[in-house]
Amino acid sequence: MTSFVLDEAYERVRHTGPERNGWLSNHAPMAVEALAYRGHEQAVHRWIDGYADRLEERPRGIRPIPGDEWRDPLGDPVRTGDWLNYFDRELADEPWREVLVRWWPRLLPGIAAGATHGVIRVGHAVRALLDEETQPRVAELGQGLAYWAARWQPLAPPGAGPYPTTDARSALDAVPRVPDQRSGIRARLAQLAYLSRWPSVAGAVPGNNTDDVPTRLAGIVDAAVVRHGTHGYASPVMLVHAATAPNAVLRALPALPQAFWVPSLAAAWAATAAVTAAYAPAEARPAPSAGTNLSLDEVMRRATDSGDAHAIKFIDALSDTYTRSGDSALLAIAAQSVEQIAAD
Repeated sequence: MTSFVLDEAYERVRHTGPERNGWLSNHAPMAVEALAYRGHEQAVHRWIDGYADRLEERPRGIRPIPGDEWRDPLGDPVRTGDWLNYFDRELADEPWREVLVRWWPRLLPGIAAGATHGVIRVGHAVRALLDEETQPRVAELGQGLAYWAARWQPLAPPGAGPYPTTDARSALDAVPRVPDQRSGIRARLAQLAYLSRWPSVAGAVPGNNTDDVPTRLAGIVDAAVVRHGTHGYASPVMLVHAATAPNAVLRALPALPQAFWVPSLAAAWAATAAVTAAYAPAEARPAPSAGTNLSLDEVMRRATDSGDAHAIKFIDALSDTYTRSGDSALLAIAAQSVEQIAAD
């Protein structure tokens, strides 16, 4: 990664808020990290120029959050400015890894924060920091943690099991749909508590128990990526998060103690299942034809030209899946998904 381009981009958006229009996520930090990581540094500043009119100023704080009184303001978006100031202080006083390790188990139960954008933003920042530690990247991690804390939102709890393990694609196919899919994500996720099958589905984390956590997490990401090719038509943008949320957790694992890995896997699966329940259609459509001469670089260029951050982030996740499998059918899914997301 060309470090100065990403750091310049982070500096350009450092004084912007994590949301716009009241609740929509600021995708600029996540999109530019994905572009830089995938070798499209030359597009970073141009992309920000096109996104700039969607950015809002960083919110001001109301009152400082004491270090030992963090529970009450957790999940209170009115305190977003206070959370931003809080993590500025935390990261000024301690190494970023120590702050992440302290806050990860506190934030993980609220993985649905900001339609999962809290954990996704943190995952992008951690990947950048693992590549190279710089002050703009440390600051971006703080902003991601602050956003996660301000929008902290738990999901309906999974059951205790034991449940039979299965492959990730079959597990996704077994996820029940929420009955009312007319409203926003918070209202949809609230319906999970009333689905009789939700506890068993959320508790049955896919994968073989003999596999390590990264392998099982990667399987969830891969299944969600492939499923977007057949089910993404119903809600192309929102179903992106079924793949990008667990991928964010996967990217954070190297910076976390292994004691955190199993609960992180469970939370990531719950997030993927929840997004699937909230937005997936009742029926699949045929997968796109595998015949394509496109490269991932070309698809990422199309995603960039569309101006849609979700298209960029989905191709970023799909690229990881492609690296693991080498399946050329993914290129057709990539091309179709960019078109669907851009039109959504």
